Amino acid sequence: MSISEYIHWLWQAIKGQRGKIVLRSVLGVCHIFISLFFIWQSKQMVDIATGNSEGSFWLGAALLVVSILSQIMLSTIGTRIEVNAEVSLRNKLRYKLFHHIMTSRWAGREGMHTGELMNRLDEDVYMVSDTMCRILPSVLVTGVQFVAAMIFLLSLDWRLAIAVVVIMPFALLFSRIYMKRIRRYTKDIREMDSRLTSYMQEYMQNRTLVSTMEYTLNASDGLASMQSSLRNLVLRRIDFSLFSRKVVQMGFAFGYLVAFMWGVVGLKSGAITFGMMTAFLQLVAQVQRPVVDMSRQLPSFIHMSTSLDRLSDIVNMPREQLGEGIHLDGGVGIRFSDVHFSYDANDEVIRGLNQDIKPSSVTAIVGPTGVGKSTMMRLILALIEPTKGSVEFYNNSRSVSASALTRCNIAYVPQGNSLLSGTIRSNLLLANPNATEEQMRQALYVAVADFVFDLPDGLDTQCGEMGDGFSEGQAQRIAIARGLLRSGSVLLLDEPSAALDNATESLLMQRMGECVEDKTVIIVTHSLALSAMCENVIAMEA
Repeated sequence: MSISEYIHWLWQAIKGQRGKIVLRSVLGVCHIFISLFFIWQSKQMVDIATGNSEGSFWLGAALLVVSILSQIMLSTIGTRIEVNAEVSLRNKLRYKLFHHIMTSRWAGREGMHTGELMNRLDEDVYMVSDTMCRILPSVLVTGVQFVAAMIFLLSLDWRLAIAVVVIMPFALLFSRIYMKRIRRYTKDIREMDSRLTSYMQEYMQNRTLVSTMEYTLNASDGLASMQSSLRNLVLRRIDFSLFSRKVVQMGFAFGYLVAFMWGVVGLKSGAITFGMMTAFLQLVAQVQRPVVDMSRQLPSFIHMSTSLDRLSDIVNMPREQLGEGIHLDGGVGIRFSDVHFSYDANDEVIRGLNQDIKPSSVTAIVGPTGVGKSTMMRLILALIEPTKGSVEFYNNSRSVSASALTRCNIAYVPQGNSLLSGTIRSNLLLANPNATEEQMRQALYVAVADFVFDLPDGLDTQCGEMGDGFSEGQAQRIAIARGLLRSGSVLLLDEPSAALDNATESLLMQRMGECVEDKTVIIVTHSLALSAMCENVIAMEA
């Protein structure tokens, strides 16, 4: 992104937090002016103590105490506002990006790994929110601090001010030669960190498989290798960063030495007082510290620009059609008209498909692996669009093209274990948040999942991640019950009996036949027995 695009993106992102960021900056500026007043009052106190000035010693001491307490109070309030703004912005960005991900179009093999997405929602969102709510106000405050301290120093001795300032550009210019390389290292570190997150998530989710394949040590060694690469990248970046900071510190140490020697010579000649000497040394620090702070904070803006690039990848993910669902009353059919589809230009998976799945019918889609059964299912779900032809949902009064808005007509049961961590109840309510106890009991019965009521905690039995704690067959039947709770007129089942024995499969079809006679049932299956129970069969061929 260009600088103007960065600014526009950030300006929109901090909407709702702008007032807090401004207030934090204002409090910081107040803190700076009070600290400068503290320096001036310290000078007055020293001059009073050494007889070079007149005034009330105890009033001066009281003003110093008030200055210190005021700085503490402003710092406390400012930190509270800063944390509030940072957490609010982080939550807002995560919510928007998470919602964007969840409403983005299915990307198949082209999609980002979930570990990669999680890393961006965590690390990159934190970097943006931290920079905008903490570092940006700090930079604004340090800029004011530098200008105010320079004006104060000029009012005391313009020659010393010029001598201190002349040193700064050389130190800063020399220290920033490697900034472009630091940005490149930051990008490499972010990408490697994302790969690490994805790697660990993948292997932990499949640790049973990894253990049974006796691949655990290899998996750990792979992690160690990736961590070693990440460590090397971090060390290279920190070497550049440390070099930059040391150059700046050397330049400003020399500037402080100039101020100190200037003061000593002035004291010796009687040109300045001890109070003036005290003010010199404090003001030089007030001038130098903002520049040092900004030199330290500059890499944060570079890191943030890298994070913005990575977050923009999420923002630019194409979204599905949004809006109110198009619900068709009564029986719903699905019509394929000369449908073609290919995942790439050289491999057409479906060619010239014409099929009418009648309302309230029971249809099996069969065929060998790789002939397009899953693709046909994705077309029905509108996860993909035909490269040619059309897919339409229809009833007695109208027809509409398949889209994300027609999914309200579908109750979908995916293949395999699709339970989420939580309770059986929370998994069932995913399909229908308003489902009653009786409706859930009936759905479990039809799905031959009534074993749930023999469990000690019944519907409140905990499900582990990916349905851990249940057999594949049990998890599959609970998932079918969840699908049955959906109000859609089309019931789409992907290999519903893959983990079931013949007797359970037969019982499942018998019970489903008794309760879904008004629904259009579509079953993708390899089971000959299951397809034989269906009134229509679509045989896919290569």
